[in-house]
Amino acid sequence: MPKYTIKEVVSKKDLKEFIKFPDDLYKHCKQYVPALHSDQIYSLTEDPALAYCLHKLWMVFDGKKVVGRICGMINPRYNARYDKKRARFGWFDSINDIKVAGMLLGEAENWARENGMNEVHGPLYYNTFGKQGMLVEGFENVPPFNCLYNFPYYNDLVSSLGYVKECDWLQYKMDARQEPQDKMKRIAAILKEKYHLHEGNIDEMKKDKKMVDYFFKVYNESFAAAVYNFIPFTEEEIKNEAKLALHFLSDKVGSIVLDENNELVAFGIGFPTISPALQKAKGHMFPFGWLHLFRAIHNFEVVDLMINGAVPKWQNTGVSAVYHCAMSKKYRKAGTKWAISNPQIETNSAVNVWGKYEHELYMRRRCYVKSV
Repeated sequence: MPKYTIKEVVSKKDLKEFIKFPDDLYKHCKQYVPALHSDQIYSLTEDPALAYCLHKLWMVFDGKKVVGRICGMINPRYNARYDKKRARFGWFDSINDIKVAGMLLGEAENWARENGMNEVHGPLYYNTFGKQGMLVEGFENVPPFNCLYNFPYYNDLVSSLGYVKECDWLQYKMDARQEPQDKMKRIAAILKEKYHLHEGNIDEMKKDKKMVDYFFKVYNESFAAAVYNFIPFTEEEIKNEAKLALHFLSDKVGSIVLDENNELVAFGIGFPTISPALQKAKGHMFPFGWLHLFRAIHNFEVVDLMINGAVPKWQNTGVSAVYHCAMSKKYRKAGTKWAISNPQIETNSAVNVWGKYEHELYMRRRCYVKSV
């Protein structure tokens, strides 16, 4: 029988092992999308959220071989906002062994209790913008680059260890060549005429740093009350997300709606999928990873729908019809064939918008919670 040991990640060597483990675990999995190692190092050591979040990393070994990993996190801004005493887990990967999973989650739970927490939930990131939700349906599909992938047995492991469903997020796949419904077109036309709405240019917005920062501040305000477990970004987090997203923003597959004063009203942002490029890069930007990514961001055949919403005063007005109609035209012009929706909580009425198109469930992902 294997003799497992658990170790906290404390050195650069440990961190490299922590990051490389999924590459070995999913080596023969066609659906897995490796994250760039450099991005993972940044996330685990320099992410602006670490200015206020606590976190610790652990690995389980079988001899000298890594067989599991986990990150425990405590976000005090989340706990204050929702009046909770919760820790969260993420970066959870394990071989199919209940003992390994138990050691990993047990260590995170003990750490949570030591810090005065009474619940643990996950898989989550420090904030709302990172990878979250354990895959429970859609294992045959390749996830968007910003979403987790895991083997089906992960759910059996965490369930056996006392974790229960907190919530599910749904993602849909749609034929991007579909025309919007006539009703949606009428609503868009009425709103544009009545309120003098017009479409802005994302490529022009990218050149204006103040406008980019403003966009992400509006995003912050727009989702504060609408998104489950949402944690508003700090100024530093806004700057960081703006910097990371800028390379992928393109007017060819996105739309921003402005009013007569050129104030932002609503937005529908899509990225060309880079998942196949990341699979080819195998975690490394060099020597050829950059080339795969460069080609991917100029290929609009498949688009990942990333951020869709409206500023608070325009929510529940039907203004989404305006950017849906605009994006539909752009998809046909760009040769886009498929669109994959971003994860949306199953109880959010915004999910219903996909019912206006022919669609199929692409992935379902779950957040688990346990009292400790």
